[in-house]
Amino acid sequence: MRMRFFGLRRLLLVLIGLCLVACHSQNEEQKPKSAPMPKDEVVLSPDSPKFGYIKEAVVELSRRPLMEPVAGKIAYDETRTARVSSPIAGRVIGGISHLGAQVKAGNALLELDSPELGQAQSDYANALADLNLAERAFQRVKDLYENGILPRKDLDQSQDELARARSETERARLRLANLGVQGGGRTDNRFALHAPIAGTITERNVNPGMEVRPDLAAPLFVISDIGHLWVLMDVFEKDIGLIHVGQEVSVRVPAYPDERFPATVDYISQVVDEITRTVKVRCLLPNRAGKLLPAMYAAIDVQSEPGDRAVVVPLSALFTEGESDWLFVAIGDGHYQKRPVKVGLRLKDKAVVEEGLNPGERLVVDGALLLRTEEETESAGGEAQQ
Repeated sequence: MRMRFFGLRRLLLVLIGLCLVACHSQNEEQKPKSAPMPKDEVVLSPDSPKFGYIKEAVVELSRRPLMEPVAGKIAYDETRTARVSSPIAGRVIGGISHLGAQVKAGNALLELDSPELGQAQSDYANALADLNLAERAFQRVKDLYENGILPRKDLDQSQDELARARSETERARLRLANLGVQGGGRTDNRFALHAPIAGTITERNVNPGMEVRPDLAAPLFVISDIGHLWVLMDVFEKDIGLIHVGQEVSVRVPAYPDERFPATVDYISQVVDEITRTVKVRCLLPNRAGKLLPAMYAAIDVQSEPGDRAVVVPLSALFTEGESDWLFVAIGDGHYQKRPVKVGLRLKDKAVVEEGLNPGERLVVDGALLLRTEEETESAGGEAQQ
């Protein structure tokens, strides 16, 4: 009887175990299976905080860059610049034009008290008087010679003295003309220095009472048309074949980091610097707004012709897997697709994408590495579930 009881108990336990196994299997069959995530794609939930670290931009075509930006320096356009010094010694007594003034050709820049000018004016007045006397003397001698009173040698001597007087008068007149002073009989030692060209006074190295001479090291004034400037750059020998006269370039300066100033290649040196292996290139730089200043440092972007356009992306959008370059394209609703691309020219902060990306698509320019990490996490989770 006892053995029969234990047998029934064992049978009951077996039946209960079989029921539990059947229920567990049924629950496993009824449990919904999550759909596997497509390969090379990432989906973020709408409330994911990772959206704050992701930045997107619409892909657009732009002019194809040809080389790394070239360091350069803005300078005066020397064809529109004059460095003005005094042609005569003297003391500044007034009339000094102020720094930044707009002047026209012929405007007075300053006034000097110059004994040297007074001497030149006196020499011219004396030469005129001597010339007048020599002309009258020659006329008398000529009349006497024609009437047979004086010999020929007296006429020749009087004619020679007249020629000497004329020569001395012309020398004194030219001396005043070179100083910008009109000939005349007035002697006042007052000399006015005039502007040779129109422009802006960008430098002034003179003060009231200062003694000036023609041999001063620094010019008294620098006048330039700063609406037209030069930008000078040194291009490496290996890149000089990418530049030609008339080519358009883009200039950037630290003062205006978000602005681009167009310039045109005007001159390419015919000599290579043997130490730096660079060639000097000069560009014409319009400056109508007056924002650019001589001696500013600049970065010059050398680009292709306007019709040669390409997809240019920031390097922050690219990452490498294996031997390929990849990036993420935003499909919408937090859905991102990882895509392989073919990269051409690679610069310090951007690269040219030759294949794999089209204009109009939304590119992830910041946060690509974050999405790559998210993709690896999702892939690892999917493998664990399997």
